[in-house]
Amino acid sequence: MVMRDHPVMTGNSSRTQLDNATLLLFQDVPTSVGISVIYMFVTIINLVGNGLSIWLLLFRTSPKTPSIIFMINLTLTDLALGTALPFQISYQLHGYNWTLGSKTCSFLTLVFYTNMYCSILTMMAIGIDRYLGIVKPMAFRKNRRRKFVAVISCILMWSLVLGILYPLMTTDLTYDIPELGITTCFDVLKKNMLPSVTAWAAFLFSLVFVLFLFPFCVTVFCYVSVIRKLASDSKTTQKRRAIRLAVVVLLVFVVCFAPNNILLLLHSVLRLFYDKSLYMAYKLSLCFSCVNSCLDPFIYYFACKDFRLKLRQIMNLQSISSADSMKMENKETLYSGQ
Repeated sequence: MVMRDHPVMTGNSSRTQLDNATLLLFQDVPTSVGISVIYMFVTIINLVGNGLSIWLLLFRTSPKTPSIIFMINLTLTDLALGTALPFQISYQLHGYNWTLGSKTCSFLTLVFYTNMYCSILTMMAIGIDRYLGIVKPMAFRKNRRRKFVAVISCILMWSLVLGILYPLMTTDLTYDIPELGITTCFDVLKKNMLPSVTAWAAFLFSLVFVLFLFPFCVTVFCYVSVIRKLASDSKTTQKRRAIRLAVVVLLVFVVCFAPNNILLLLHSVLRLFYDKSLYMAYKLSLCFSCVNSCLDPFIYYFACKDFRLKLRQIMNLQSISSADSMKMENKETLYSGQ
């Protein structure tokens, strides 16, 4: 988002004076097409992978453990993003011209960012669940209300994210640019979207530190602890799977979420205080943040034994006999807490 704060009065309306760099950004056709192509691939993989995942998780996986509940929550947010991306693709290919109205713009922007931050919090919750099941198994098994806690946790995640993103729901995020004959959606924001610089600082702090950095640190701690525990008393198969799960989760954080949130903070600070911009880099990082919705099914595969077995049955990829498979999976329950 490009933030501007110098309104220019034209007749009975007011608009923001955009600089030449911003105008050139909206005329950069190769970048716009490149981003659209990435979104197209993400949309296809998202809808196919997560469509299969939600079917397996809802109808072919039982019992519904806390991990399964978190995975269902994560899949639903990914599918919401998958249904929203075609609108973003159309917007990009039409030269940043939004024609669906301000309310639709606000809703789809909210879907976009809710997916990112709910995904981050849900992956943290899955990490905590595995940490408790493997590193603290006795305390984990004594808690008989784990499903209830998981459902409440999902509700709290959504409430926290929607609460922090509330300004996006109450602001007209569209912006007319007469020079180019286009109306943008969430690409030009006015500083008065929030009442003060302090409010902007609180908003950015909540996004970067509360919704990204804190969950990232907790997730790293959980998976490092799990790997250390399994390294000391687990079979090679469990260790390999735990390491693969940790690698996939950390890859999602480092590749998909970290660049976007770091650039968001840097771009906003530069725009608010120095009238400089990193918006094109931020725009590209936002594009790559959507790739998380394609990687999440791999998290389900490594985190849930039922998901693995059902997927193997569907795809006929079982490389061992059923007896050996059940033996291996039963051994894993000693460490999975599922």
